[in-house]
Amino acid sequence: VQLQASGGGLVQAGGSLRLSCAASGRTFTGNTMGWFRQAPGKERELVAAISWSGGSTYYADSVKGRFTISRNNAKNTVYLQMNSVKPEDTAVYYCAATRTGWMASSFLSAYDYWGQGTLVTVSS
Repeated sequence: VQLQASGGGLVQAGGSLRLSCAASGRTFTGNTMGWFRQAPGKERELVAAISWSGGSTYYADSVKGRFTISRNNAKNTVYLQMNSVKPEDTAVYYCAATRTGWMASSFLSAYDYWGQGTLVTVSS
């Protein structure tokens, strides 16, 4: 299974960016997909997660109201729409997936598959 993240780049504070993560090698059913981020010198943290149906979502307090996670199961892809970005959103963003089940877990070990990361830099 491979997760390919894309869409990172340089954006000004207050701007928007959309990250995508396409899964290949396996068609997921009933699983959780999430976005983590890791800033320099900090631990990797869960930003958002979404259930298979999209009916359950989780957002870190720091991104609530600004970021939106969504998924297209037909395309095996998860998205992270980032609006009103701030310099503190600067990080490498990783997508992750579980094999099955819904969980809004911040534990890295809860996820079975990881993408390679895409860098988001927010300038002030």
